[in-house]
Amino acid sequence: MVELIKVSKRYPPDVTALSSVSLSVDRGEMFFIIGRSGAGKTTILKLISSMEPPTSGLVEISGQTIHRLKGGKLAKLRQKIGVAYQDFKLLTDRTAAENIAISMEVSYKKPQIIRNRVRSLLEQLDLADKHDTITGELSRGEQQRVTLARAVANSPTMVLVDEPTGNLDADTTERVVKLLQNSHKSGATVIIATHDESIYRNTSCRIMELRQGAIHSIVRGDQA
Repeated sequence: MVELIKVSKRYPPDVTALSSVSLSVDRGEMFFIIGRSGAGKTTILKLISSMEPPTSGLVEISGQTIHRLKGGKLAKLRQKIGVAYQDFKLLTDRTAAENIAISMEVSYKKPQIIRNRVRSLLEQLDLADKHDTITGELSRGEQQRVTLARAVANSPTMVLVDEPTGNLDADTTERVVKLLQNSHKSGATVIIATHDESIYRNTSCRIMELRQGAIHSIVRGDQA
């Protein structure tokens, strides 16, 4: 599903975010990326989602070199990827429900299907009472959950998540993890960048540790 081949990313003037990273993530896999702040976790997600081009190397999704795609082909690929970044990128003048519905609306889902899906996701994340609340009025933790709901709403083939539990208590973290696991069980490839050891400690999924922009190790959770 995802192939990084000797990928490096540098930002001006002389910051090396990633250095010759090679990685394969299988279709339908749940994969964790860990490491300290600045290790390169977010950069990898941005490269996979085509938000950033690599400085060198290749990033392939389903055999397509994504930074070479243009126009309709790139838009079609992006519709299949659900993304939840730390900066949320919500429409803060729209309601929680409207924000979640957007990804389904651009795919021309029927209104009733959209309404049912939105309500289900809000209930799963303990946000049912925030359906009509403007997202700019929500707490940071609530905004984070809306972002996650939006990422999985359209049943994408791949979900990219950056620090999904950073602002959440233990009960809400459990809800978020269950939501991501359900997306994975439905067949999505799920890639999670996280500091939170509790969400991968007892899993058999692969865990890649980055250090200073390079791969330090890749192990399974039950072997860590």
